[in-house]
Amino acid sequence: MLRWTRRRVLAAVAIAISLNFGGIAATQTTAETVLRVIPHADLKNLDPIWTTAYISRNHGYLIYDTLFAMDENFAPQPQMVEDWTTSEDGLTWTFNLRAGLKWHDGAPVTAADCVASLERWGKRDGMGQQLFGVIDSLTASDEDTIVMKLTEPYGLVLESIGKISSNVPFMMPARVAATDPFEQIEDYTGSGPFVFQKDEWVPGSTVVYTKFEDYVPRSEPPSAAAGGKVAKVDKVVWTYFPDQTTALNALMAGEIDFFESPSNDLMPILEANPDVTAEINDPLGNIGFARFNHLLPPFDDVAVRRAALMAMKQEDYLAGAVGDQKFWKTCYSVFPCGTPLANDVGSDIMSSGDLEAAKAALAATDYDGTPVVIMQPTDIPLLSAFSLVTAENLRNIGMTVEVQAMDWSTLTSRRAKRDPVADGGWNMFHTWWIGADVIDPMAIAFSGNPEKGWFGWPTDAELETARSAYAKASSLEEKQEIGRKVQERLWAIGASGELGQFFVPVAYRNNVKGLIKSPVQFFWNMSVE
Repeated sequence: MLRWTRRRVLAAVAIAISLNFGGIAATQTTAETVLRVIPHADLKNLDPIWTTAYISRNHGYLIYDTLFAMDENFAPQPQMVEDWTTSEDGLTWTFNLRAGLKWHDGAPVTAADCVASLERWGKRDGMGQQLFGVIDSLTASDEDTIVMKLTEPYGLVLESIGKISSNVPFMMPARVAATDPFEQIEDYTGSGPFVFQKDEWVPGSTVVYTKFEDYVPRSEPPSAAAGGKVAKVDKVVWTYFPDQTTALNALMAGEIDFFESPSNDLMPILEANPDVTAEINDPLGNIGFARFNHLLPPFDDVAVRRAALMAMKQEDYLAGAVGDQKFWKTCYSVFPCGTPLANDVGSDIMSSGDLEAAKAALAATDYDGTPVVIMQPTDIPLLSAFSLVTAENLRNIGMTVEVQAMDWSTLTSRRAKRDPVADGGWNMFHTWWIGADVIDPMAIAFSGNPEKGWFGWPTDAELETARSAYAKASSLEEKQEIGRKVQERLWAIGASGELGQFFVPVAYRNNVKGLIKSPVQFFWNMSVE
């Protein structure tokens, strides 16, 4: 009853304020403030649960909210949740929503919406899949209360529902969350600080978000994804530039305020401009990834995959794609170097980058010359360069290679296809994960379940057993031991190529204030003076 009363009281106060001051507000006019952004990629897929693409994740953070969120220390903090309790046996978790939560269409956010959203997310995300493996029931006991009952104690409940990156457990109305998780949503109603203006969306060009006037931010200061999400501009406009030089010129001319991912070779120009700040916003950096399709020849053969791994020399990729060594370092752990689970178990398969050894290993397989189709995203210079390095290496060890050029948004749609190559399938693509996404075995990138796993769909029961054990580990030493087992299996099955650790700067005009230090780019708290 107290929560019902609190909701009603706050709503009444808001109405009274609007009635008393509405006339004054109507007589005042202020100039519209706009944050003009060059995003790192074109936004084509709008469902951040359906895809792990970071451009879709960034879109999601603008328009959706989460139950919990990670702060700058990667500790989960309440976001949409006001308070919560856990039973003494650790099996029952009760979450109470905070007052004032509304969808963009004006309807109140309910616990039933959140339950449906978590259930959909749990079918696509690696941590979500593990969490739902121990959930006995997830229900809404009233409009404000979520009750989660587990079959056994689970150590990563809050870390799972508050994860910072793909797939983020964004909350959606129940009618939207009812969409098959393997199909994209068509209703983009959120409850976050900005509203997606679908009618103004021009794929390949422009995305527009406007401030949600009814959003009630938390009172805490912002810290990564946590704290108060205060919209300090009336509108955020993404303008996509496939050409880096054109994007640079737009920033330098003051036509753009924020450039999310300039290529590293532009840094000397950016650093020389007194009106622009260029800096690394994520100290953990990114992990380069070469992903095989385990379902189709020739990479349905583990021996062929491992031979390909032997041909990958991280220095070639990083020097060619990133450039200046101050922006990269080699790392032969599947978990980011410098983090608690980093190790070198099994890494000798890649650490030498020996083309002759790779050629001999390939000759010992049943490889019959089947072409390797590599999808090359030409609008993302780093990934385009990665693709070309791999193509050359594979040709040098005796493989037939076909590089197919496309934009990133097309790649992120096509990589979901399990079809034969002749019907639009693929053999390899390159991407990166932010370090925070692959910091432990729960990452979907490490899944060994071909039905629920990430694009590429490897199969390994031992890997899945180890990943399941991680969430139940009670000490750092136990987690590290499981991490070594997971890494051993990933290298043994040739799941993916690890291409090293690198750091991507951001650049912005000096009139932009409030940038949040985080592995993910957020646009709340930012203002333009």
